[in-house]
Amino acid sequence: MKAKNQLVEHDDDIPIGRVLTRRDMLTMLAGTSTTILLAACGATQSSSAQPATAAATVAQTTSAATTSAATTAAMTSAATTAAATTAAASNSGTLPTCVVLPELTEGPYFVDEKLNRSDIRSDPSDNSVKEGTLLKLVFNVSQVTSGACAAYAGAYVDIWHCDALGTYSDVVDNGVGFNTKGKKFLRGYHVTDANGKVEFTTIYPGWYQGRTVHIHFKVRSSLDTKAYTFTSQFFFDDATSDQIFTQAPYASKGTRTLKNSGDSIYRNGGSQLLLKPVKEGNGYTATFNIGIQKA
Repeated sequence: MKAKNQLVEHDDDIPIGRVLTRRDMLTMLAGTSTTILLAACGATQSSSAQPATAAATVAQTTSAATTSAATTAAMTSAATTAAATTAAASNSGTLPTCVVLPELTEGPYFVDEKLNRSDIRSDPSDNSVKEGTLLKLVFNVSQVTSGACAAYAGAYVDIWHCDALGTYSDVVDNGVGFNTKGKKFLRGYHVTDANGKVEFTTIYPGWYQGRTVHIHFKVRSSLDTKAYTFTSQFFFDDATSDQIFTQAPYASKGTRTLKNSGDSIYRNGGSQLLLKPVKEGNGYTATFNIGIQKA
């Protein structure tokens, strides 16, 4: 059993998936042109007809040379266009409306409660509501196919996170020191609409030993155990967290022990998953575009 004050990451430090960099993304966008070029090369190299006469040989040689020159010109033009497109996108800093994100570990705290709800603050077992700074999350989910983005309608989006004092529902963690079996607060899923949009109402998450502030999420094609699943985590700007944690009920936990730079999960691509909450009324609202590429 781990001591309560021991820094632990609960297997959260095992990364899965691959982080796609800006260069990777731009390469993927040029994929159509690359495919055309490869096809053209294959067609040229596959020619193996034998001439019947000297005249036919000369004619075929001339034709092949002309075809080869045309193919080379076409390849050069296509390559130039692809390079120009990639360079322009890179220089302008623009990427598609959706971006492929790093897939990160699920961690030990996912429980498939199958709770279809957009407001996850309450506990269905006793209707109590978790206290904390109000946080509204708006996600626009897209699929990336052939370098283009399309709204992912009908996707099942799960989110789960700890409460203001660092406790998760419906789990036992002897290392951190809590047993919340039977509770279901701060968990739930909701289905994206025709535009790939889904919204949640929750509270700003707290912190616990060994991790920075984060929210877990999954995007599933269905609730079936064999469904396609994309799993990752959202993070928050340290300055925003520090400000919120000076308020009740967060302040009673004391000063947090770990920030983003010290979190091994955040260092594995978390900067691409930073939520940017905007003050709205007595809480915050954060909107994020989730781009995924199904295998």
